[in-house]
Amino acid sequence: MPVTTASAAVHIAPVVLKRLFGHGAERKAREDDGKEVPQDDILFDEAFHIVKSFMDLGTKNTVESLQAFTNTRVPSPYWVAVSPVLVPLSSCNEAADVLMEWFGPEELRHVVGGDRWWQVRGLDGIDAEWIAERDHIGEGPVDFDKKLSREEEDVLRMEQLESVMVRGYFWGSINTHRYQIIRHAHKLRGRAFAVNYRKAPQYPWPCSIHDVLAAYLYLIRPPPSALHEPVDPSKIVFSGDSAGGGLCIAVLCLLRDMGLPMPAGAALISPWVDLTHSFPSVMTNTETVSIEKDIIPPHGFLAKPSELWPLDPLPLTPRIAPTITNPPPLPGEADTLKPTDERVEVEEEKRDVPEGNHKVETQEEMLEKYRDSPSSREVGPDSIREGRLGAETCEDSYGKRHTNTPGNSIANSAVRDVRVSALLSLSPFRAMTVPFLCRQLTHPLVSPISQGTLCDLPPLYIIAGDGEMLRDEIVYLAHRAAYPNAYPVRESVLKEARRQQENVEKFTRPTKVHLQVFDGMCHVVTVFMFTKSARYAYRSISEFIKHVTQSPLDVIERNPFPESKKAQSAPQDSGGTENAMGTTKIPRSLRSEDKTKSASFKSLLPEEVLDIPEDRRASPQIFDYNETVSCREVSSPEPDESQETAREVVMLRERIDVHGFARVMEPKEDIPALQIPPDQIGQIKEAPAMRWLRGQEEWDRRYRKKGQRVLEKRKKLVKKADRIIKHALDQGLVHESFPESVVPVEKTTDRVVRRRTSIGEIQTDRRWGPLDLRGENPPPSAIAARRDTGEALALLRKSIYHTAPITHQTVPRLKPSDALRATLDPHDNPNEPPQQSVSEEQVDRLQIPALHGLRIWEKILGYLGRKSAAKATNGMKSTAASMHRDSKEDHSNGRNCPRP
Repeated sequence: MPVTTASAAVHIAPVVLKRLFGHGAERKAREDDGKEVPQDDILFDEAFHIVKSFMDLGTKNTVESLQAFTNTRVPSPYWVAVSPVLVPLSSCNEAADVLMEWFGPEELRHVVGGDRWWQVRGLDGIDAEWIAERDHIGEGPVDFDKKLSREEEDVLRMEQLESVMVRGYFWGSINTHRYQIIRHAHKLRGRAFAVNYRKAPQYPWPCSIHDVLAAYLYLIRPPPSALHEPVDPSKIVFSGDSAGGGLCIAVLCLLRDMGLPMPAGAALISPWVDLTHSFPSVMTNTETVSIEKDIIPPHGFLAKPSELWPLDPLPLTPRIAPTITNPPPLPGEADTLKPTDERVEVEEEKRDVPEGNHKVETQEEMLEKYRDSPSSREVGPDSIREGRLGAETCEDSYGKRHTNTPGNSIANSAVRDVRVSALLSLSPFRAMTVPFLCRQLTHPLVSPISQGTLCDLPPLYIIAGDGEMLRDEIVYLAHRAAYPNAYPVRESVLKEARRQQENVEKFTRPTKVHLQVFDGMCHVVTVFMFTKSARYAYRSISEFIKHVTQSPLDVIERNPFPESKKAQSAPQDSGGTENAMGTTKIPRSLRSEDKTKSASFKSLLPEEVLDIPEDRRASPQIFDYNETVSCREVSSPEPDESQETAREVVMLRERIDVHGFARVMEPKEDIPALQIPPDQIGQIKEAPAMRWLRGQEEWDRRYRKKGQRVLEKRKKLVKKADRIIKHALDQGLVHESFPESVVPVEKTTDRVVRRRTSIGEIQTDRRWGPLDLRGENPPPSAIAARRDTGEALALLRKSIYHTAPITHQTVPRLKPSDALRATLDPHDNPNEPPQQSVSEEQVDRLQIPALHGLRIWEKILGYLGRKSAAKATNGMKSTAASMHRDSKEDHSNGRNCPRP
């Protein structure tokens, strides 16, 4: 059964009942242990498991089914102005030129796979929406020289709103995230521009970067057809969650490298910045612990076999196989192309390996065996850590502790070169990216954690959940951006990419970062809009956006985050902060009756912080002085005292508890993720790959029969594609890919186009189509070059008969037999372009919109929000009543206490 509202309800209902009856016992067990987690609230517990159950349902269905459900067009509330627009092909071409210049010809050929396939799209542009509240834009008349629809008039009315949020997401579409975007727009009193960019696996990297860049250029350099005026980049803030957050960082780095105008900042919610899964939390924050921490499925986002994904549902060879090779040289030894027989014999005796089966040691074995090698290289290109951090103890991805000191970084070539000793055949991974697996997963525009430098970016507000699998990479990214010298990129990144080496020398100004880690929260805290943590996040994001888009530049330069400004004006002895409802309260850990906790909290501050004059201190639970250093101090460990007045905020580091209260994050030395040597970051690890393998093998067994049917269906689709092309040639298609169809034309200054009667047209702004990829090497999952999926055939038909690229010389007529087939096909129409891939185009379904699952989820969130607010109100009333009773008792006992 595909993913529908009914199937989701059937799948989720037992989970809801199970949590309803099991919540009390689990909460009591946690209370006995003295633990406090978000799951203590039954409303969050239910919502958490609903989302987790839906994620699990998605893995039991095909990718197309999940995409169709989450990209189904759902109406917005009446009080919201939503104006759909199409970012035109001219903006897409401008963005493509920028990308091609950034990559260069060599990287385009050897890493990306070409410069054409990722420019092929089904729509005539990029699907996007302007979103704002009607109360914020009014309903007055619009002065324009032609008649406009209501949606077009709303675009003009939105011009009065100063701040613009450019929004992306990690799965789903505009429809899945519209209610979150509406809430951001409400808090911001601004407008949002949501981009429905193309998604993998049909449109893999760099399609998403291409689309987001085109949307940004569309905003700041609108074409003549656009209704909006050019938006000042200083009024734009990027925002995205999960993969959308990582995409924001990648586009920011791209804009910086190319010297294009930068936005005012970026708000990143659980950004996915390391596709290699090289950080420990990927393994530790899973269901192996006593409480479920994250909504991400334990084996990742698997999928039921389909024509689209995975590419090989019945692999003839193991998906992951042990590497068999000659014995690798020991660290410090020279090697030869082919070792001598004597050496092989000696190595076999050393390793006790049977003859002819030289199995490479596992990553864990090599880390343990060679960690004390004297030939290991130092950490970082300039040995920054030497003399500053000294010996450090940290954990690798297996949980084993090892010592990292300068000159002992386990970064020797033997360990590095066989870091994926068990990874030889990762076909689904290849399909998700490209055949150049390692080079793409570690590419700086795929995994921003591997950027040569993260300096000279606009201010970043970064949110992470303490229980999510991506926590460590988010924390590391934030610190790397603010302290580039302390957290350098591994040397191989600089050696392999000339641009990255140049960037390290060119961009040196640290990026200003506000990092907040939410206690106990899972991936993308803002999904659970009714919780105190999420309310705090929404309020903080809106305050950040308003601050960086509406404050003077000199104010932003000194204080890029509104929290720092509030902190500096707060009384030192207040010990208070604003909770999710905007009310100043005192955290339990700092209440006056708990002197022990308050003293221990104060002890977290370094000695140099306590020496700061009283009038320059900030409230400790808001502001971490250990991070208040000027850019000059980053490069100068001992700044002159005269620089004291020039201090700037570089980084704010906070933890947010389950009640929406902020406190200082623990020192950097106590965070294991920050002690990992640079050489291990961005390296593919065996443990996550093997965990994925266990899940994929289970799916292979479960859906073996389905896999056989998929292979048969693909063969039929290939024959159908051949018939489509043959019939098009018979009907007059002229294209250079088919030499026999090309008709010679006289050379003139203008290109000659031979047309035939057809319902389609040749679009001059559409550069390439599926027939123009000769010599390209696109990813296997990219539908632009495929002929064995229904979506690929829909793209092929559209490019031939409806919106042909400029490379076509004719648009043929549709053959009568094909027209009849299109009439009988529910997914086709002889008079209109076929429905394009659900990863690109929104789906219009014949159903009652109010009964769609996304609309129901919005209603559930609204209900939970009202219940949560009612609980908070009742709690406040109860507290006030208790204080009133205590006051009356004090007066009756003759105490001189004021009434509340």
